Amino acid sequence: MFEYFPGNYVWNLGVVATLNSGGLIDEVDRACRPIRDLAAQGSDVGTKEFMASWAAVAESLAEQAAAEEAAGRKRSAGQKYLRATNYLAQAERMQSAKAPDRNAFYQRCLDLQQKAFDLLDPATTRVAVPFEGALLPAYFKKAATDSPAPTVVMWNGLDSTKEHMYASGFAHELAERGIHTLLVDCPGSGEALRMHGLTSRVETEHWATACVDYLLSRDDVAADRIGLVGWSLGGYYAPRAAAFEKRLALCVAWGANHDWGAVQKRRLEREGENPVPHYWDHVLWVWGETELDTFIKKVEAVNLDGIVEHISVPFLIAHGENDRQIPLAYARRSYEQAVNAPKRELRIFTAQEGGAEHIGLDHLSHVSVYIADWIAREFRA
Repeated sequence: MFEYFPGNYVWNLGVVATLNSGGLIDEVDRACRPIRDLAAQGSDVGTKEFMASWAAVAESLAEQAAAEEAAGRKRSAGQKYLRATNYLAQAERMQSAKAPDRNAFYQRCLDLQQKAFDLLDPATTRVAVPFEGALLPAYFKKAATDSPAPTVVMWNGLDSTKEHMYASGFAHELAERGIHTLLVDCPGSGEALRMHGLTSRVETEHWATACVDYLLSRDDVAADRIGLVGWSLGGYYAPRAAAFEKRLALCVAWGANHDWGAVQKRRLEREGENPVPHYWDHVLWVWGETELDTFIKKVEAVNLDGIVEHISVPFLIAHGENDRQIPLAYARRSYEQAVNAPKRELRIFTAQEGGAEHIGLDHLSHVSVYIADWIAREFRA
């Protein structure tokens, strides 16, 4: 994996995620160069300065985009708004849950993202999924077809957002294959957490039911071809949901988070890497807990033992052999236990080919294209 900040895995992960989601190396370098010395002090120190430096680059781009837009150069403006969104989203992800200006930065991401859609991608629209008297914010990426089409619900994980899922290009790959995508901020993530206070839970099938109900209300969705993809912690969320929401036609665990409760105990022992700075504050925020002991007890149930056996649709597990957050053994366990899936596949991405790090962030397009091809093939079947 490309390591701009030697020895600082968490910051490097943010850089790599940005570069492999449409960021330009010159702009990322300008954001990172002023904070290189801070990176040597660990992942938690300097995240406020990280935000300021990256935001400066993003706002410079937004200024340029506004000038391009005023001059009628809509595509150029949209591209700049899109990159500005990407930089702000990745920098906001690095902030403490207690940072007082965090939501303001995230609102700026939402505003810039909408400008990018308006100018560059009107096929993607903002929607909302009704959920238990509240709403799950989402984007719907429509494929270029007039007939009801297969649709994938995409869920993020512990710290990503629907903006990063969009920037990854995965929904564009699906659209090129005639497949719509619903990119959802689940409870505990993105806008659902930040703006609506919806926290995570063990029973993710509740969110799946809401997403399927919403899609079935649309006349452009093929009712019998709705799939579910989850990356990172979504590698628990999605298989759990597919085990119990039987209207789903396929499932992908993009990173096999088979026993996330055990991962937390490993992190208490400082085994493995954390995905974000200020880690324990972040997970307590996501799960709506205030005490670490209560949280650790609660997430013992975030485990797919006895669950994946109930998956009865095609099931793909995609995992990097050098994932420093989630052990490769968990991918094998999910595969071995999914005995009732009519088709199951374990795809391990190697360091030699790329995509070997967590959810393939070191070569994201390689992994996302493989998954998109697998989904298209299964929908055709």
